[in-house]
Amino acid sequence: MTIPTLETTAPPEPPRGPSALGPVELGRWAWRRLTSMRTALLLLLLLALASIPGSVVPQQNIAAVRVSQWKEDHPTLAPVYDALGLFSVYDSVWFSAIYLLLMVSLVGCIVPRLGVYWRFLRAAPPPAPRNLQRLPAYRTVTTPDAADLVLARARTVLRKSRYRLAADDGSGPAGGSVAAERGYLREAGNLLFHLAVVVVLLAFAFGQLFGFKGGAIVLVGKGFSNSLTQYDDFAPGSMFDPETLRPLSLEVEDFEVEFIASGPQRGQPIDFSADVTYRETPSSAPRKHRLEVNEPLVLDGVSVFLIGHGYAPVVTVRDGNGGLAYQGPVVFLPQDASFASFGVLKVPDAQPEQLGFEGMFFPTYAFTMDRGPFSVFPDVRNPAISLLAWRGDLGMDSGDSQSVFELDTDRMEKVTGADGKDFRLDMQPGDRVELPDGLGTVRFDGWQRWVRIQVSDTPGKGVALAGVVLGLVGLMGSLFIRRRRTWVRVTRRGDETFVEVAGLDRTTAGEGLDEEVRRVLALVGGVPDGPTVGRAPAHGVDPDTVPDSHPRADEER
Repeated sequence: MTIPTLETTAPPEPPRGPSALGPVELGRWAWRRLTSMRTALLLLLLLALASIPGSVVPQQNIAAVRVSQWKEDHPTLAPVYDALGLFSVYDSVWFSAIYLLLMVSLVGCIVPRLGVYWRFLRAAPPPAPRNLQRLPAYRTVTTPDAADLVLARARTVLRKSRYRLAADDGSGPAGGSVAAERGYLREAGNLLFHLAVVVVLLAFAFGQLFGFKGGAIVLVGKGFSNSLTQYDDFAPGSMFDPETLRPLSLEVEDFEVEFIASGPQRGQPIDFSADVTYRETPSSAPRKHRLEVNEPLVLDGVSVFLIGHGYAPVVTVRDGNGGLAYQGPVVFLPQDASFASFGVLKVPDAQPEQLGFEGMFFPTYAFTMDRGPFSVFPDVRNPAISLLAWRGDLGMDSGDSQSVFELDTDRMEKVTGADGKDFRLDMQPGDRVELPDGLGTVRFDGWQRWVRIQVSDTPGKGVALAGVVLGLVGLMGSLFIRRRRTWVRVTRRGDETFVEVAGLDRTTAGEGLDEEVRRVLALVGGVPDGPTVGRAPAHGVDPDTVPDSHPRADEER
């Protein structure tokens, strides 16, 4: 007899790793990660960090002169910063990418939660768990009142405590239970906060697209009109239309500044303000306004701020032929707290050669061998200027734009004295210096003050403010509104009614939960909150020996 043999086959070898995701699965995975709240918070943090370079590094559309000076002072880092877009952070590709990803993440996170919250609002509170004594807060009491009377009293008490009750559960004379829940607005506050963040971001983007911000230096006694040619720097939004500029004009009548004269804070400004006369339209009547640091001139969304001030030395230049080549004030920019200021004077009409000057103005001149010339106080007490002279081609006929605060010396050479050293003009008001080689003369006539104003229009800032307020309201709601569930179970035992009250705090560690259960039990049981109302055992179970945690199945049964 032949015994058949059994052929056994080895089980298939399990896969060594997870199967590769297809395009659809990969897209779903990426979308879930992008629209998670954790990703939204991370992107919000990245956006805040990405804004830091815009506050530290000078920006091209706000302070072009400072950018040029920074590049000259840091020739090695300048190309790296240019490549990274750090001189125009808010227009860079990487900042825009973070901004757009944050918007998509927030919208993708909020919209599904709105549907969940809507279903949550329509859902009834879950019925009482089988084992109420397992809940974190549990109290019992015995009362002679009828079961249906206790249940009716429980419904009244819970409604007055702003609980929402479940539908009628069929309770009768033998007993029953009441399920209640409150704190539904907590999730509404959470959603409102995130929606407010989206509103603020959209309002900010709208303002950046359709608004503008420009700065101009205006000499005291001179005027300014709201046109592109009047601005020293102008930063429009990418969708801004210059035709929408309001025909605003103003004249700076007077300027006042006061500095601390002594003590450790000597030289610090106490206050500065400018009296201006403005017209909203060319045909409107003139009006007066005092511009101060925190008191701008606001006209139908357009705001005029006073953001700085400085000095403009008044200089007269005659060329080698004796003709008047230049006469008037020259704006110098402050370099430190003492208002030692740097400036440039270009004289393209000088003959036989064009002239250029660059140097410093010192409101209160002082000199030491260690520091050289400097200013010891920001107010004008001992004014002086120190200039270097250049001769040659200023490059103003090439058609290339030039800054009035920079001197292009590529086609120029320094003026030197008889000793071959650089010729320096050190002058006080009234001094007149003759340039070497018959190039002309320079006279320091005095000085004037100038103020720097900033004109800006940011549409959507009212919406952004409303978004911030809504965000604060939503944040307070999500922090202070407590989501709680309370159950009352009534059981008729002979001639007495046994009442159980249990509570569950869904959002916090349960602060005040036991006091809430005590209060409800006292009102429902019709007895004062005393020794008879306690955490008593029920059905032969001592609740103090039962863990406070309980399975989710019991809670949601």
